[in-house]
Amino acid sequence: MAEGVPAGQADDSHARRLWWGALEVLQQRLLIDQSSRGGLWIASPLPALYAPELLQQYRGWVWAPEALTLLKGLQTSTLLPSDLINAPTDVRDAPTLSCQFQTMPLRAEDGQDPLLLVITPKLQAAIALQGQEGQRRLLMRSEPNLLGQILSLVEKRLKQDDPTQAEVLHQALKELGPLQSSGDLALHFWPELSQRLASMAPTVTLQTTQEAPGIPAKEPSQGDQDAELSLLEAIAHEVRTPLATIRTLIRSLLRRRDLPDRVTERLQQIDTECSEQIDRFGLIFQAAELQRQPDSPSQLARTDLGAMLRLLSPSWRQQLQRREVGFDMAVDDGLPLVLSDPSRLEPMLGGLVDRCSRSLPPGSQLQLTLQPAGARLKLQLISRTPEQMASRASEPMPQEQLGPVLSWNTDTGSLQLSQTATRRLLESLGGRLTQHRDRGLTVFFPIAGQC
Repeated sequence: MAEGVPAGQADDSHARRLWWGALEVLQQRLLIDQSSRGGLWIASPLPALYAPELLQQYRGWVWAPEALTLLKGLQTSTLLPSDLINAPTDVRDAPTLSCQFQTMPLRAEDGQDPLLLVITPKLQAAIALQGQEGQRRLLMRSEPNLLGQILSLVEKRLKQDDPTQAEVLHQALKELGPLQSSGDLALHFWPELSQRLASMAPTVTLQTTQEAPGIPAKEPSQGDQDAELSLLEAIAHEVRTPLATIRTLIRSLLRRRDLPDRVTERLQQIDTECSEQIDRFGLIFQAAELQRQPDSPSQLARTDLGAMLRLLSPSWRQQLQRREVGFDMAVDDGLPLVLSDPSRLEPMLGGLVDRCSRSLPPGSQLQLTLQPAGARLKLQLISRTPEQMASRASEPMPQEQLGPVLSWNTDTGSLQLSQTATRRLLESLGGRLTQHRDRGLTVFFPIAGQC
């Protein structure tokens, strides 16, 4: 694949960003044309294809390191990372995909550079990272002759590792027909990748200034703020990606029935912590995106908020128990539907619970209620510390603003969405936020059909 391609100059961190950007672009190209049903993909050293719509259509083969051969149970599991962002915390409730995915072990002499080959009737391409540190480069090739050579090597290797799967791959390729050029793929791929990288990871120059006495600090320009928000988006993306990978591997292990109970318990704790942080950084990403594009339209639909709260409450109670914080929920029966975006509302609700509880000391209590309030439903979260429950005065936790999206608790070091960012996110979901000094908050959601 590297033949005739100029030498690279990227380090490992930039190469990883190139790789994830390339994966997003390639999968977006596949998603644009959903008319071509069926196809196959081959990856190493970990699953690279992660869009649920594609996993349901395409047959996959993955060569993974020997230490990860337990991935063998992942043929029907949920994969990386977009479909995992809003997945339930309890692995027993995790959705499954009817994807066909086989794994084989990498050998000691095999390389560890990532590779993804996708063959469909209308799009055929291979992407890979290659080169030493400081000379890394992203490769994308779609020439039929080259792809044919790659597939020949893959089939040869598969015959050694699993002759049955080699025959399955051969038959799948035969059904797809002869390889052909993907047309102007390269003309679209590289400009789209450049645009995606430019929006995700801008160049940030740190400037040290010395303020003169009596002269107010200079307000950051719009360009500086856009750069800060883009950098925040990139950081959130970089954090969620490895966590999603870790959670995928953990869930593959949890499918085994021969693990000791203590090991299973530890793995479930790791899975839960990964889920919480994925959701948390997912909200940070959404908040930064909304801050940069405040006029982006929101598609609201009829949503059963009461049922959603009942479904999510067990995982919240478990999360709060680990912090030694009590949780009580009261949801009225027969509540009407509200207008919101259910796919984005679920992690947002978890974010509200986290916001109201993260700084609470052990022995505190968090109460959640949902009840009618005229043409709206009122969701209320009230937290009480042991001092407040003993009827002694308690000052609100001190918060320091860190840019337009984040705030920082100066006493505990806890990082969370700012009140402004939280309010904007809820507004995009149809809610109206009211913050209270006692660390409680109220959100009003419009009832469907009455606004």
